[in-house]
Amino acid sequence: MSNSLLLAIDQGNTNTVFAIFRDDKLIGQWRAATVTERTADEYAVWLHQLLELEGIDSGDIHDAIIATVVPQALFDLKTLCRKHYDCDPLVIGEGAELGIALRIDDVREAGADRLVNAVGAFVSHGGPLIVIDFGTATTFDVIDEDGGFAGGVFAPGIHLALDAMHRISARLPRIGIDKPATVIGTNTVSCMQSGVYWGYVSLIEGVVQRVREEYGKPMQVVATGGLAPLFDAATDAIDVFDPDVTVRGLLEVWRRSRGLTDKP
Repeated sequence: MSNSLLLAIDQGNTNTVFAIFRDDKLIGQWRAATVTERTADEYAVWLHQLLELEGIDSGDIHDAIIATVVPQALFDLKTLCRKHYDCDPLVIGEGAELGIALRIDDVREAGADRLVNAVGAFVSHGGPLIVIDFGTATTFDVIDEDGGFAGGVFAPGIHLALDAMHRISARLPRIGIDKPATVIGTNTVSCMQSGVYWGYVSLIEGVVQRVREEYGKPMQVVATGGLAPLFDAATDAIDVFDPDVTVRGLLEVWRRSRGLTDKP
């Protein structure tokens, strides 16, 4: 087994995930709030402490790959890799080899996270697939039988919906998402939780059914993202919960870009 480590960074609008791979094995993964003002040195201090806690030598990091949907933060992530790990990172959208067909109107519009999810999900689960990612937005992405990216569906993320209700309605409190004991709420909080929770379950079931009908073939549904387990248990529309789809996709894109694996 090689001592050389790969740092994989997946930055969304809400959270940034840092993952460490040794060969094909995921040996560490941490999540931080996305803060666009955070500097490369601040990232390094935070990450170095976490690596130490896991007994991982940061000096063994010799490669990196980044997927971000926050362009203003990319400079500091690149600087983190160059200054603190002495490597020039691969970046999704800047020459990284996806190895998949993009069957959408404008390939520039596809978010890096969605493309990496397509790669990671297909490598692990085959196709055709619907990949649901519970992030800042709730996205449903369609992956063809050959791993091609065929488009998808966007919906507001759960936390966005909760925040909007609180900000726009003067008498509605800020609440957390949880599965309510009953569908019919008997107070403000339980009514809000029921509407958001069961509303999203219905959204999942409705979109999945319509995508499957339009696609015309059996499709497996893979869910990922922090809130996926909460909904996986509530509906049969989700076949598989896979928390590591995105970082596994980053690993695969890195391998393809380095010529270490065949494209599908």
